[in-house]
Amino acid sequence: MAPIDLYLLSGSAYAWRVHLALEHKGIPYQATYLSHDRGETKSPAYRALNPRGRVPTIVDGDTVVYESLAILAYLEHKVPAPPLFGTTAREVGTVWRVIAEYGSYLDDAIEDFLGPMYAGTAAAHADAVRAAIAVITAELARYEVALSKTAYLAGDSPTAADLVVFPHVQSLLRAAGKPAAKDLDVAFLPLGDKFPAVEAWRQSLEALPYYDRTYPPHWR
Repeated sequence: MAPIDLYLLSGSAYAWRVHLALEHKGIPYQATYLSHDRGETKSPAYRALNPRGRVPTIVDGDTVVYESLAILAYLEHKVPAPPLFGTTAREVGTVWRVIAEYGSYLDDAIEDFLGPMYAGTAAAHADAVRAAIAVITAELARYEVALSKTAYLAGDSPTAADLVVFPHVQSLLRAAGKPAAKDLDVAFLPLGDKFPAVEAWRQSLEALPYYDRTYPPHWR
């Protein structure tokens, strides 16, 4: 199998999903990290692949796919085993329900938290950040309930549900360690005290043998 070309930005949680999936399935790939600062995602060459100028994008022979969930579906069809979306109707429904809930109820709140933390503007946007923290805390509580029953978000083994949510949790915790967070009551911290099952899940994914190969280079 010829390697798939993966284009990503270091630290992009959406691209990290795909990176994890390629490793999980053992699909050969070549990762190319683009520079946001140098405008490489907006270059004519990259826009010829992805007209939105976003990451991730994959190139598999003469097939180009962008948008992370579309890429995950493509990889599942290309290499069905090990499965990421389940093998029974119940499993498939559970995986997609977790993914849909993340996109509908948590993704915006995490983005609303991350931006001010990294930009150092949390004080100026304190009300919005506090609102985001409240949503994040409530959704993590839902994960806590689920993960007290099963090791992973959609069952007893990793699935696309975990690979979708996990990078955003990692980004969330990194942002929560920024100086701008110190003046806020970040209700979901310390994660291990507030949500021990979520923390155990997070650590189990960090222990996957391929995790380090996907870790954002600029976070090291």
